[in-house]
Amino acid sequence: MTPHNTALGAAFTILATLCFASMDAISKFLVADHAVGQIMWVRSALIFLFSWFIVRRRGLRGALRTERPWLQIVRSLILVIESAIFVLAFRYLPLADTHAVAATSPLIVIALGVLFLGERAGPARWLAVAAGFIGVLLIIQPGLRALSCPVLLPLIGAGLWAIYQILTRLAARQDSADTSLIWAALVPLIATTFVGPIGWQWPTAFVWLLLALISAIGALGNYALIKALDHAEAGAVQPYSYTLLVWATLLGFVVFGDIPDGWTILGAAIVVASGLYTWHHDRRQAAAGTA
Repeated sequence: MTPHNTALGAAFTILATLCFASMDAISKFLVADHAVGQIMWVRSALIFLFSWFIVRRRGLRGALRTERPWLQIVRSLILVIESAIFVLAFRYLPLADTHAVAATSPLIVIALGVLFLGERAGPARWLAVAAGFIGVLLIIQPGLRALSCPVLLPLIGAGLWAIYQILTRLAARQDSADTSLIWAALVPLIATTFVGPIGWQWPTAFVWLLLALISAIGALGNYALIKALDHAEAGAVQPYSYTLLVWATLLGFVVFGDIPDGWTILGAAIVVASGLYTWHHDRRQAAAGTA
């Protein structure tokens, strides 16, 4: 496991959120005309190819070598289920709304990190995450007036996403980022092969291009997240995960014409401020020689 570097972990987290938001925007476009299983199958196949390209210096057999195969299998299955749930949610909900509901994930990660990883969560981290969560509530405030079944999808996805991050952190204690990446690509490919042919529609050339793009972005985002959790504690990088809301709001406006209102802008500002505060606090703690 590499030495702790919270600043680098934060940078990788922000890169990962940008990748995930971009991937979700493309998924929302695709799921309007294609089955979720088909999207996940093709995406998993292409992500596996891109992931293999990233780890090719070690070879596939070397990258797959792990001390904890069952941990890698479970975390990878959770990842594909979580991804499918969010793709389905995009069929019914705007990007910003989906990610606003899913932003409860950082709170779950910090709690699980304390319970299962022995990580510390000082008052500053809790304060930053709480402030970010207030920003989330401001963003989804209009949607809370009419909760419906589709809103439950990102809530379930948030819980699975939190568990995936905790398991990724556990895997990082013994396995390299390359190993975690290739397992997270191979297992979903195998799993989605059983459901991919159901409701299959042959993609057009443009759709193939989008599927290739979404896969490349997904592989890069997953690798960035793995590297983030390799460099920093799960709780330390969680406030930076809120930047996903900012990217999702911007892409929702640019791609789908979803214009954010004043509450969304205010909430996004609070989210960003909470991440910057945590980054500043962690740097001061590191400079002072404390945890």
